[in-house]
Amino acid sequence: MNIKLLRSLQVFVEVANTNNMSTAAKNLHMTVSAISQQLRKLEQEMGMSLFNRNTRHISLTEAGQIYYQSSIELISVAERAHQRIEQLQETPSGKLKIIAPEGFGGGLLSNPIDELLSAFPKISVSLILTDEPYDVIASGADLAITLEALSDVNLNCQKLASWQLLLCAAGTHPLARILPDSPEALRAHCHIGHSELDTFALRHESHTHLLDYPRLQVNSMQALIQLTRDGLGFAVLPEPEIRQQLARGELVHILPHWRVPDYQVYAVSPKHDAVPVKTQAAVDCLKAAFSRI
Repeated sequence: MNIKLLRSLQVFVEVANTNNMSTAAKNLHMTVSAISQQLRKLEQEMGMSLFNRNTRHISLTEAGQIYYQSSIELISVAERAHQRIEQLQETPSGKLKIIAPEGFGGGLLSNPIDELLSAFPKISVSLILTDEPYDVIASGADLAITLEALSDVNLNCQKLASWQLLLCAAGTHPLARILPDSPEALRAHCHIGHSELDTFALRHESHTHLLDYPRLQVNSMQALIQLTRDGLGFAVLPEPEIRQQLARGELVHILPHWRVPDYQVYAVSPKHDAVPVKTQAAVDCLKAAFSRI
């Protein structure tokens, strides 16, 4: 609600309750002239008189009585909204909409969300998993987990973690059996890539090798991992998302001496004068959980 209008309504209600501008002015810590000016502007905007006035008495007109009831309701709504906002600032509560890459649904978010819900019973979470491009603000998200730092002036960006990317093939793939020591051996096999990620450069000591453009592209990290497990080719995969498959031998880290640059994980949220406490609580839980991965 417009703050000036709310203030005018509060003045109007106080005058109506006291039937005296001097008393209303004292109660509101205002001057009588300021009270009179507020009422005059309100009546001009309404296009009708709200009070009957004489030298000794002031009372509501019929229009004023109708406006009084509406004013009471509007002030009550504004006060409840203010109380809820104050509560949000003090205790994390309310619905939190989080958007994250699809691959994070494989278990990376289980611990931080569990910790968030346990620590703050008044928070509820709506989790959207997607690898498709989206606008953080237009989506209505409170928080987005991204793999790149967004430089938009309307967004806050906080780093959450830095994790390894590994060049992998299925345990049954020829690359896993021969364990090549040179990237040149990759050219005879299908490179599978994510459509939203750049081509990667392998580095070993002073040498750099740029991977060929993927022959097979997919827009889902979960699908990319599955296609690699199924033996269709090799791929660059995020280590935290494939740790269990590596331990079971379903996937094998090939060319371990050739390193792929780490990838960064960020928390992105719409910029406000102050970060809502529910959003910051989620960021803190994510940082703590990701630091243990």
